Amino acid sequence: MIKIFIDGKEGTTGLRINERLAKYDDVEVITLPEEKRKDPAARKEALNSADVAFLCLPDAAAIESVSLVENENTVIIDTSTAHRTAEGWTYGFPELSEGAFETIKKSKRIAVPGCHASGFISLVAPIVAAGILPQDAMVTSHSITGYSGGGKKMIAEYEGEERSILLDSPRQYGLTQKHKHLPEMKAVCGLENEPIFCPIVSDFYSGMTVTVPLFASQLADGYTAEDIKNVYKNLYKGPIVKYTEEVGEGGFAAGNTLSGNDGMTVGVSGNDERILLVSNFDNLGKGSSGAAIQCLNIVLGRDMTYSLDI
Repeated sequence: MIKIFIDGKEGTTGLRINERLAKYDDVEVITLPEEKRKDPAARKEALNSADVAFLCLPDAAAIESVSLVENENTVIIDTSTAHRTAEGWTYGFPELSEGAFETIKKSKRIAVPGCHASGFISLVAPIVAAGILPQDAMVTSHSITGYSGGGKKMIAEYEGEERSILLDSPRQYGLTQKHKHLPEMKAVCGLENEPIFCPIVSDFYSGMTVTVPLFASQLADGYTAEDIKNVYKNLYKGPIVKYTEEVGEGGFAAGNTLSGNDGMTVGVSGNDERILLVSNFDNLGKGSSGAAIQCLNIVLGRDMTYSLDI
């Protein structure tokens, strides 16, 4: 049996990972009694007994958990922000390059991408790597997400009986331009500058649409929107991340199109002068627990889609 421990099992991401693990017939989930859930000694024992440990914790707690691991064979899959740009950690987005899958498969330390960051990176990293978008480009992005991305507290705010009238309207946040995803968006894409990033949370449970608008003049000389499409077509062939010719429906791109799905679609809209790069997925799927399970499947040598909803 494969022993798996979820440190932070009670959070939104941890609960969904635990639900997905129920589909595995060769996995034993290590559990701690409620009174031991935050006990360092109990957590240390569980972490070192596990073949794979998921960290579904705030950054400081995730760093503490890593420090408790002494078993060199334990694979850590961290869903927090703490290690996404850390040396010695593998970024858990296997579709980004030909070598990414094998790197994840061999890694003992895997950082699951952030939700907004997954959309941005799926759009920007490949065209920077192809030389279409210069590394010194000044990039803007906006993203609309369901409220489940804010965890249990935000879910309770939106679903409570005495919710604020302000929740009826989409709300932009990250107003100080210090969003926690910015470092990985810059680093993984190979950009020299962090993007201007405008995330928006709205009154639907889950789903996410990330858009990166570009002027054609921002592209390297000689490149067009067609070149971007060709990069996506060649890179994103599924089964989880797929290029699509149809961005949205009837002139609208809905944030909840892939709610409940673990896949992602990537496409190009706009026109020759003003280009829109659009990524659509579920913030709880490819943007969180689905991506974590995908990494687990790779580590275990399983089909990437096992137990996922595609």
